[in-house]
Amino acid sequence: MKKWQNKWVRAAIPALLIHCSIGTVYCWSLVSDTIVEYFDGSVTKGSVEWAFSLAIFFLGMSAAFLGPFVEKDIHRSSLVAAICFSVGMAGTGFFIQQKSLAGIFLCYGVIMGIGLGTGYLSPVKTLMLWFSEQKGLATGLAIASFGLAKVIASPLMEFLQNRFGIVSMFYILAVFYFVLMFIGHLLLAKPEGWVEPHEKSGESVLSILKNKTFIGIWLMFYINITCGLALISQEKSIVKAIGLVGIAGLISSITAIFNAGGRLGFSAWADHMKDRNTVYKLIFVLSILFTGLTILTNGIVNGYAFLVIPLLFVINAGYGGGFSNVPALLSDHFGMKSISRIHGLCLSAWAFAGLTGNQIATYIVNHTGSFAEDAQGNLVNPVGYQNVLYFTFVLYIVALFISFFVIPASKKQKSSK
Repeated sequence: MKKWQNKWVRAAIPALLIHCSIGTVYCWSLVSDTIVEYFDGSVTKGSVEWAFSLAIFFLGMSAAFLGPFVEKDIHRSSLVAAICFSVGMAGTGFFIQQKSLAGIFLCYGVIMGIGLGTGYLSPVKTLMLWFSEQKGLATGLAIASFGLAKVIASPLMEFLQNRFGIVSMFYILAVFYFVLMFIGHLLLAKPEGWVEPHEKSGESVLSILKNKTFIGIWLMFYINITCGLALISQEKSIVKAIGLVGIAGLISSITAIFNAGGRLGFSAWADHMKDRNTVYKLIFVLSILFTGLTILTNGIVNGYAFLVIPLLFVINAGYGGGFSNVPALLSDHFGMKSISRIHGLCLSAWAFAGLTGNQIATYIVNHTGSFAEDAQGNLVNPVGYQNVLYFTFVLYIVALFISFFVIPASKKQKSSK
């Protein structure tokens, strides 16, 4: 009984507290329009959106560079995450009040981004040590909470924004999330008796980056995120383009549930497979199938909701599942000794995908087809959104090729290298 309690109290619960907090970064779309209005039109929506892109970029890059720090002391790194995330959120409120876009970039993009990266990494190895026989389930549980954060935080943020204003909302959330993350920091602990090896790892950062298996996983991860962001960033507009304006919010909530469900479901399923990489093959095959059907039928242009909505569900589930499976897949190939460092390096793919996925999709939409008003007066470009599918379709095929021919079958290593 004591072991069961420790497993949840010392690993699962703190991971949920930390990831449910930092996952709020995906709620940026709920405040970006209000920020533009607060600035009295002196900034554009496109320029404000860079705050989110910078946050994702610094999430990935801080995870890549701070992996050894997290590896050495997860207790200290989780505290750094709590401080950076809450200070960045409070600073965002302050600079909104000062009408300083550069200050918002610094706080939401850089400082919060560093908190995101360290917070994302800190609980992962601890979870895999406690749940050594169910690594996928454990990491999926935590990373699913990162995806569910938007569903949980959205109504809270809307309430606070309407009741107290956007500046005070950021101050209140900064305190609220610091408390949650600090409790997670206090609870987080590795299993009793676990001692980190003090000898230097045989693999340097350079050797890891040159490893063909790591390169394959990195590319596969990057492509899945890029394709996911390309479609998810246009999701609301696509729903409007097929004539479902009235239930766009409901569909957005359901896709968020698929995103979180994919994080937990795919990773838990992978625990029962001989080769965890099989999950990625399934994700890419499903993505290719649903994207291809929508392309062949010109589904977005023709308004075929029966194809487009399932496509969005599949892409969201695969996007989430791709995240949750990476830590365990890396541990299968490289062992547990330096998993935080290796996982951090792999998360740099997230950084670059955050700067390319939605931007490429926006470019395609803005430069192909033509915008027109729908029945409700919304500007939509069905041809442009349809053309985004060609881009993702090709990349999913490349990712499937990598999953079959570049990444070798896992040996399901149960012990550290």
